[in-house]
Amino acid sequence: MPDQTNVFRVDVGRAGLRVDRAALAEALALLPVGAPVVVMIHGYRFAPGARGGNCPHGHIFSMQPPVQDWTAISWPRHLGLSGGRALAIGFGWQARGRFRGACVRARVAGRALAELAALVQRLDPGRAFDVIGHSLGARVALAALPYASPGDLRRLILLAAAETRRPAMRAMASAAGACVQVVNVTTRENDLFDFLFEWLAGAGLDTAIGQGLRDTPANWLDVQLDQPASLTALARLGHDLPDAPARISHWSPYLRPGALGLYRAILDGSLSVQALREALPERRDPRWSRLLAGWQWPLVGRMQRV
Repeated sequence: MPDQTNVFRVDVGRAGLRVDRAALAEALALLPVGAPVVVMIHGYRFAPGARGGNCPHGHIFSMQPPVQDWTAISWPRHLGLSGGRALAIGFGWQARGRFRGACVRARVAGRALAELAALVQRLDPGRAFDVIGHSLGARVALAALPYASPGDLRRLILLAAAETRRPAMRAMASAAGACVQVVNVTTRENDLFDFLFEWLAGAGLDTAIGQGLRDTPANWLDVQLDQPASLTALARLGHDLPDAPARISHWSPYLRPGALGLYRAILDGSLSVQALREALPERRDPRWSRLLAGWQWPLVGRMQRV
C-alpha cells in the first residue's frame, strides 16, 4: 500500500515516462476527495540516480534532505504535501551534462509530463493536477502544455524560470494553456541568470520570462518576490517574507524563508490567485535594478532599459 507520507517517484528515461501505474492508481484511490496531485520538477544539474547529491529524489524531493547541502530544502515538507493533503510526485529527468543539451531534453520531459497528467486523469478523472518547477523545471512545465488536453493541468508555479517569452506565449496559446493558471515567480536576484540563459539557449534573440510576459494572458500572473511593494502586499495577506539577502541568487524563490509557505497557500487554495493579483503592484522593478542598487555608473540607465 502506498505511504501517503512519502513522495511518489516518477522519472523520464531514454524510453520516456517511467512510472509504476499500478502503484499510482492505488495512491490516487487513497487520496481524499479534493486533494490535488502536486508534481515537483527540478532544474539543471540534477538527474535520477546521479551521485554526489545530484539525484533530486534524495535532495529537494526528499522529506529529509541532506543537511550538509545549503540548497537542500525539502519541497514536499515545506509545501505541506504529506498526510493525505496531496499526492506529492517527484518528477526526475536528465538535466546534467551540457546546458544546451539539458534545454533540449527539457522539451522531451515536457511531453512526458503531459503523458503523466493524462494518465492521472484516466485513473482518477477530475483530479486536480498542479506543477511547481524551478529553473529548467519551469521550462518542462510549460513544454507540457501543447501536448496536454484542456484541463489536464490546473496550475503551474514557475520559480526563476529558465524560459523565454516566445515559447512561453506559444505554450499559453495551446488548448491546455488557455485553461491552466500560471504563477510566474521572478526576482531581480535572478537577472544575471536570465541574461545568461537568453544567450546560452537562444543567442540573445528573446527575453527571459523572469522579466515578465508581455501581453500577459488573463490566466498568467507575474510575481516579483524581491520587490518591496510586493513584500508589503504579501505581508498584508499573511505571508511576511524577509527582504532578499543577496543581489544575485538563482535559488531564492524556494530558499527564502516563507517562500514555500506562500506556494503552499496557493496550492491548497487558502490564497487564491485572484486575491494575489489584486494585492500585488502592477509594475515590476527594471532589470539590473537590484544588482546595481546604490552604484553610480554611467551605464546604469542604459542597462535598466534592456
